[in-house]
Amino acid sequence: QVQLVESGGGLVQAGGSLRLSCAPSSNYVMGWFRQAPGKEREFVAAISWSGITTYYSDSVKGRFTISRANAKNTVYLQMNSLKPEDTAVYYCAGKLSGMSDHFNDYPYWGQGTQVTVSS
Repeated sequence: QVQLVESGGGLVQAGGSLRLSCAPSSNYVMGWFRQAPGKEREFVAAISWSGITTYYSDSVKGRFTISRANAKNTVYLQMNSLKPEDTAVYYCAGKLSGMSDHFNDYPYWGQGTQVTVSS
């Protein structure tokens, strides 16, 4: 069973930035999801194994950037211009192939890292 580990969450003021990390990314398609209290888990971004293809939800497009460093076996989520509505537990997830924005398609998950954006 693959266990992914996220890091980099924390408390930040609105307009600020955070960078999340997740390892090991191996040769997986990697995704980031988030879940706020009382809400369903939602897709944030995904990246192909090569890093060439990326995909974002409309709510974060232009503010968040997903990237990976395969030599370091790590995937990143750079979050800029953060808003209070970005507050959630952020999860990284992996799958063997095929880009997807649905959490049920990802068999490998991390434990989550809390991101809190104050107004």
